[in-house]
Amino acid sequence: MGRLFGTDGVRGLANESLTAELAVDLSVAAAHVLGEAGVFEGHRPVAVVGRDTRISGQFLEAAVVAGLASAGVDVLLLGVLPTPGVAYLTDFLRADLGVVLSASHNPMPDNGIKFLARGGLKLDDAVEVAIEKRLREPWKRPTGSGVGRVTTYDAAVRDYAAHLVGTVGPSLEGIKVVLDCANGAAYEAGPQALRDAGAQVVAIAAEPDGLNINDRCGSTHLESLQAAVVEHGADVGFALDGDADRCLAVDHAGNVVDGDQLLAVLALAMRDAGTLRADTVVATVMSNLGFVQAMRREGVGVRQTKVGDRYVLEAMKAHRYALGGEQSGHVIMSDHATTGDGILTALHVLARMAERRQRLAELASVMSRLPQVLVNVPDVDKSRADEDPVLAAAVAEAEYELGETGRVLLRPSGTEPLVRVMVEAATAEHARGVAERLADVVRTQLSLS
Repeated sequence: MGRLFGTDGVRGLANESLTAELAVDLSVAAAHVLGEAGVFEGHRPVAVVGRDTRISGQFLEAAVVAGLASAGVDVLLLGVLPTPGVAYLTDFLRADLGVVLSASHNPMPDNGIKFLARGGLKLDDAVEVAIEKRLREPWKRPTGSGVGRVTTYDAAVRDYAAHLVGTVGPSLEGIKVVLDCANGAAYEAGPQALRDAGAQVVAIAAEPDGLNINDRCGSTHLESLQAAVVEHGADVGFALDGDADRCLAVDHAGNVVDGDQLLAVLALAMRDAGTLRADTVVATVMSNLGFVQAMRREGVGVRQTKVGDRYVLEAMKAHRYALGGEQSGHVIMSDHATTGDGILTALHVLARMAERRQRLAELASVMSRLPQVLVNVPDVDKSRADEDPVLAAAVAEAEYELGETGRVLLRPSGTEPLVRVMVEAATAEHARGVAERLADVVRTQLSLS
């Protein structure tokens, strides 16, 4: 069996690769591994469990609870709650572990299981490996009073929303917001938090039926949000994904504002407030060069990591940075959250708008997005991408041609036999031409035949 845990927990097609049996076994193994690692410190362990709105979340939740309780863990059921909400309550309720049932922005038939350590922190790779090794091992089962109790925690949405509102200063009164909840985990918490902070909220895609999560809505489908912002004459719109750990925006005219632009707005807000530690923000190598250039002009440093919010978070932890994120809308504000939080992002962007009395379009204009072209070159030997001298020479020539007005990034895929060629330039035509030229070199030099 290959490794179960990916970059964001265990995901798969619910009831096919991700079964109730697997959910039970993973939960038992997690209870054993975390207990033996000393997490429970001699007391009866407590876990919190939350999920998104997928219909499969109901039977997977039951399976996870059965596994945990059978291993002697008391369980607090949070119900439908965003991933960052489960992380917050894991810490707030001083639980020993948290469990999130969600496949984030994936289609409805998928689902996932993510375990969180005490404090709402993502498990280390070594702990995930240990959990996999302990799957289905023989174990002595507790009986009688030794089994766990299961309790519903009814205040989950209220407590999480109150935490979010408490992180912003100025009232959002007078700002009209459209919030696309993706028919997902934030359909209650998102509108409540924004309203409690003073905003006038028009909620769309906020009627989940178990089947419509991420269905032509949310951060992967912005068309409905763009239309709604214009229709309602709103000042701004935000789109969350299924588990609300990411957020993209739309300005008053319906123009998309991506994660790089939101990160730029927040970086300057935190710099001005004195909360941007070391005046540095963490981003990935896929962040637009326009973002890097804008931060340089503003005196803000940019530390870049590999693609993936886990790498952003690792760099933030290692250097105690307060802000990091991705173009996709994962924004981590480590003073307030242990993971990306789309509602938190929206609140702090709105707070900047209120503070400066400016529209999002004005705030986001601090950076100009350079045209970015991405070409995937399949069926090549990606292992030779960093060694081939002809390809290296072609990249060097392209970089010289672009100068400081663009850049080249060749990135072997982590899961497929392909190489991604990304080029940014002053014009889309120039970027496309350079990208296609380099893609031809990749095909020729790294051919598998």
